[in-house]
Amino acid sequence: MWRGLWTLVARAARGPRSPRPCTRQGSGAPAPGSGATIFALSSGQGRCGIAVIRTSGPASGQALRSLTAPRDLPPARKACLRLLSDPRSEEPLDRALVLWFPGPQSFTGEDCAEFHVHGGPAVVSGVLQALGSVPGLRPAEAGEFTRRAFAHGKLSLTEVEGLADLIHAETEAQRRQALRQLDGELSHLCRGWAETLTKALAHVEAYIDFGEDDNLEEGVLDQGGSAWGGGGGDIWHLSPQRLPYSLSFPPSTADSEVRELEVALGAHLRDARRGQRLRSGAHVVVAGPPNAGKSSLVNLLSRKPVSIVSPEPGTTRDVLETPVDLAGFPALLSDTAGLREGVGPVEQEGVRRAQKRLEQADLILAVLDASDLASPSSCNFLDTVVIPAGAGSPNGSSQRLLLVLNKSDLLPAGGPDPSPDLPPHLLLSCLTGEGLDGFLEALRKELAALCGDPSTSPPLLTRARHQHHLQGCLDALGHYKQAKDLALAAEALRVARGHLTHITGGGGTEEILDIIFRDFCVGK
Repeated sequence: MWRGLWTLVARAARGPRSPRPCTRQGSGAPAPGSGATIFALSSGQGRCGIAVIRTSGPASGQALRSLTAPRDLPPARKACLRLLSDPRSEEPLDRALVLWFPGPQSFTGEDCAEFHVHGGPAVVSGVLQALGSVPGLRPAEAGEFTRRAFAHGKLSLTEVEGLADLIHAETEAQRRQALRQLDGELSHLCRGWAETLTKALAHVEAYIDFGEDDNLEEGVLDQGGSAWGGGGGDIWHLSPQRLPYSLSFPPSTADSEVRELEVALGAHLRDARRGQRLRSGAHVVVAGPPNAGKSSLVNLLSRKPVSIVSPEPGTTRDVLETPVDLAGFPALLSDTAGLREGVGPVEQEGVRRAQKRLEQADLILAVLDASDLASPSSCNFLDTVVIPAGAGSPNGSSQRLLLVLNKSDLLPAGGPDPSPDLPPHLLLSCLTGEGLDGFLEALRKELAALCGDPSTSPPLLTRARHQHHLQGCLDALGHYKQAKDLALAAEALRVARGHLTHITGGGGTEEILDIIFRDFCVGK
């Protein structure tokens, strides 16, 4: 009996009973041109001290011998100084460090070689042309080294995405999150969930295949409950022989595991797109009445003159956007037209666009003139933007907003708070920088809540496809709980498990892989 049960466990681990598209480990799609040996410049373009040229494929050893002839291959993973020569003309090209990485102990899982040459354009060009003359070598395509690493099971798909995010990281928070994903935290989490579903599926299939078997021990099914809750423990004290198939519920062990998994999936799906904001940037909109200092604040935060600053009201007519690093978090900062009744059609259109941006904002920086709080424009802005945002919508959600009272340098020194009746606010002078540290700390806390803290939060969902597959897994678990037939319940578990394996790369289609690897540079 136990031999049959282990067979079911192995069958469940293989997922749905259908032919796999290919035999590679990790993704379900082979690397393009996997039989060829590729080469490329892997360091940055332009003049530099050292340039790194790498190869990957079965002819890497031959390429290394051809350029360093008549020397043998260097010891594995040890740098050696060699004279590089053109294999056709035997003309010296450079004196460089070379490294040999025999597969499968390499980044791609194939034989790899690296040439650390001087970074002059003529040297790099000469070495690349020499490699191109070696039989069996061709230039690499964008992302092809990483794709081969994925194809040989060296990286999961989420780790590949983490590597891409690390290459493009522009802020401290993005770097931390990308490193965590590259280290496999999201992959390990999804694999653990998939293993949980594998065990649950094994329990269900065991009951399907052995429910009428006299050799099945009653204790295997005596779990004290059913997948549909409601107590129901007595049904499992019936012997399998007396249990009608119409009442054959999955064992409660599977049910408890599914319930725990549902809670975990729900927690990750409730992150309100924090991971995607961390990857692409939170939308921060600077709004306020005319002449409150919005453009001055945008220029201060972006550290460059993005917007024109003028004492004339209504200078900003359109939405000006710039990507910035705000307290270590990525953000798309939008400067908007002053909210008032426009004095002309152009300004009216600017106000309309500003109001539309406010609806789309992740965070509103509401700016008022601290010396002019009693003006009609300030009062109207408080009533129409600040107070409604703080009160929130009827369903309990509220838009994040920081109220900033600018031009604090115009207030009397040591005087009382000019606005004791206002909501919580910050005093700031864009002219002198007074209050800037406190404002940046408050801004950092708001962005950490929006994007998540990579150093403390659980693995974040940085891409829409992660959220799509987790939602699909959760929906399939819902079908499992509603199933009135064991075969349908087992199929729901298989579908749920399939969504999790798609996150890490199992069964990924060629189109999805092309999209993921499209943004990689040549040589990575």
